[in-house]
Amino acid sequence: MTGVQTCALPICTSETTGTRVHFVPDPDIFTVTTYSFETLKHRLRELAFLNHGITITLVDERGEEERRETFHFEGGIRSFVSHLNRKKETINEEPIYFNGVKDDTVVEIAMQYNDSYQENIYSFVNNINTEEGGTHLAGFKIALTRAANDFARRLSVLKDKDGNLSGEDVREGLTCVISLKVREPQFEGQTKTKLGNSEVRGIVDSIVTEGLTEYFEENPAITKKVLEKALMASRAREAARKARELNYQDRKSVV
Repeated sequence: MTGVQTCALPICTSETTGTRVHFVPDPDIFTVTTYSFETLKHRLRELAFLNHGITITLVDERGEEERRETFHFEGGIRSFVSHLNRKKETINEEPIYFNGVKDDTVVEIAMQYNDSYQENIYSFVNNINTEEGGTHLAGFKIALTRAANDFARRLSVLKDKDGNLSGEDVREGLTCVISLKVREPQFEGQTKTKLGNSEVRGIVDSIVTEGLTEYFEENPAITKKVLEKALMASRAREAARKARELNYQDRKSVV
């Protein structure tokens, strides 16, 4: 951390061992040196979701009354997805979850559909929020779209005359958390918001395809509901496209 003074002190009591790290922002570097409790709370809760089973306690002793928050989620990113969807009506009550390891890359996926029209996909690599996505997100999207179309035809949600569902259709109403542990990540840019490892795309594609195929086969009723929602999204987009074309032709004829 540039501009942050750190000091590591050993901890050794009768009950615990470890390291305590103190850090202080350098006022010559940072214009604001007051910590935001809410910002730290958001980030530490996120880390607890991403690393299931660990306990993180945030204590603020600056005021007259101590503020304390403790985060512990045995469900890991499944709990993360449930937390994100807590105020929404969900289609699959329990988040879909699968994981896998390939070539020393650990992949975890949790996903849950709700009745909204928005997609919310959060991707992380080594606990870093890759806000701009990257090869891991691309691999996920490719596998999801392919698996959805495959099962839409198996379950007769799509007929022979129907075209394939688009990726946008399949992701409508999806809340998803993608978490990877990569031995040598290659991030694009200084902010580390986009993953560039080309091999990761295929790794994620393979693990997602296997995980979704198993889930879809074992849960045909829920799968059909999810695919029917995607089909409705596809039809709505097609209707909107035709309406725009018709409006355009009407304006041309007036001119």
